Amino acid sequence: MRRVGAIDCGTNSIRLLIADVAADASALTPVTRQMQIVRLGEGIDVTGRITDEAMQRTLAAAEGYAALCRREGCEQVRFVATSASRDAANAEDFVAGVRGAFADFDVHPEVISGAEEAQLSFAGATGRLRADDAEPPFLVVDIGGGSTEFVRGTTEVEASASVDIGCVRMHERHLHDDPPTEDQVWAALSDIVRAIEEVAQTVDLSDIGTVVGLAGSVTTVTAHALALGSYDPTKIHGAELAVEEVIAACTDLLLMPQSRLRELPFMHPGRIDVIGAGALIWRTVVQRVAHDSGLTQVRASETDILDGIALSLAD
Repeated sequence: MRRVGAIDCGTNSIRLLIADVAADASALTPVTRQMQIVRLGEGIDVTGRITDEAMQRTLAAAEGYAALCRREGCEQVRFVATSASRDAANAEDFVAGVRGAFADFDVHPEVISGAEEAQLSFAGATGRLRADDAEPPFLVVDIGGGSTEFVRGTTEVEASASVDIGCVRMHERHLHDDPPTEDQVWAALSDIVRAIEEVAQTVDLSDIGTVVGLAGSVTTVTAHALALGSYDPTKIHGAELAVEEVIAACTDLLLMPQSRLRELPFMHPGRIDVIGAGALIWRTVVQRVAHDSGLTQVRASETDILDGIALSLAD
């Protein structure tokens, strides 16, 4: 076993997994998981730049993660970043900041290809499903801040697609009121449906045996459906819910004013304004896959691309 650090820096959050991985990548034992809402992609859809405030928040979090990796004795660290870290006009400043924070690990932000992102997410999310003899083929849906990834496979990826519908992007583009108006919801829904149609040209959404959702929007919806008294990953991970329960929980969060969202005991403060958009995306995906595949239940997973990144560092 070797100790490694995996970092996933997305549009909305930056997350860390420190884990011990077997040399042949057959096993992973988490040491710690951490997440901070930093909104690296805040406003970038309009300006094309990472704001100074977002840059400072994200680099401060990166420095904290680097210190923790040193303290926990990580032998190697891998930092995977959203395309904003490559495409923004001031991306070089972000890259330099990350390299400085992790100088002793020789780390730089990797903007990986869609194919590699799909493989890492699939590997991280489906290990338990295969161990539990869940019915294949699997459809892994990873809802991020700026985009959503769809990955279909059994033991390996068969098809994947990434589309620009994420909780931050849909919130900033459409859901401006608190709660959003009917017209705003319909406008966002139009984008989401169009994107899923695009996905369906590449990823077959029929005959899916098990659909599993990843990331904060899905896990928060799951916590709401389970009526948890606090955010409890042990109860969320692997939770299997009826399609009707998921749709009801998504609709509830979409239409709930932020004053009430703030009172939910499992709600992360940094997710309050964008959970409605994330819930709308997840609801629409679940409805489409249930229609095309006849599924009656969906799963949530706390393991995802972070676990795949950590496993990729095995000897």
